[in-house]
Amino acid sequence: MTAVGNGAQTAGRPTRLPRSARRKQLLAAAQEVFVAQGYHAAAMDDIAERAGVSKPVLYQHFPGKMELYLALLDTHCDAIVAKVHDAMASTTDNKERVSASVRAYFDFVDHESEAFRLVFESDLRNDPAVRQRVERVEQGCIAAITDTIISDTGVSRAHAELLASGLVGAAETAAQFWLAGGRQVPKAEAEALVAALSWRGIASFPLQGESA
Repeated sequence: MTAVGNGAQTAGRPTRLPRSARRKQLLAAAQEVFVAQGYHAAAMDDIAERAGVSKPVLYQHFPGKMELYLALLDTHCDAIVAKVHDAMASTTDNKERVSASVRAYFDFVDHESEAFRLVFESDLRNDPAVRQRVERVEQGCIAAITDTIISDTGVSRAHAELLASGLVGAAETAAQFWLAGGRQVPKAEAEALVAALSWRGIASFPLQGESA
């Protein structure tokens, strides 16, 4: 098994990485092991070996397997929520906003497929701490889109949240289906299909000041 990192040893001696760099290295190794084996089958021994470090070094950063797993989830959950926030802020054109939000999910799936599986296809999703993080992703993305819908249409928050949840659900489910199906539809075409479907629904709500 090949170790993750930028060289675990130099001249026969372990390389002392800065704490942040070592943490990043350990998280990358853990992600590969968790995705390949699933949480329950993965062992801290496997993660330490994959990272090219000793178990004591691994335990200096993460006291247990669950803490390591949750740290990984936090990293990726924050990333996907940030992508959707950026999509909403990238333009004032609402049709483009819908396309950008769909693209955020497909980009995450396409470039970070291991991370997507870790967050949305985990064998530990029923664990309260894991479930809370997955729900935080969904709620964070819904909140980002909700604020835009309220600002542009003037509908109530309850109505806007329901609309936003539909957009998020469509993008997430379609991206997951696209990944699981082996990317049979070209990515740009898949994004355009889902964005067109979503836009036809959301576009029926007039902007503030327009007649329905």
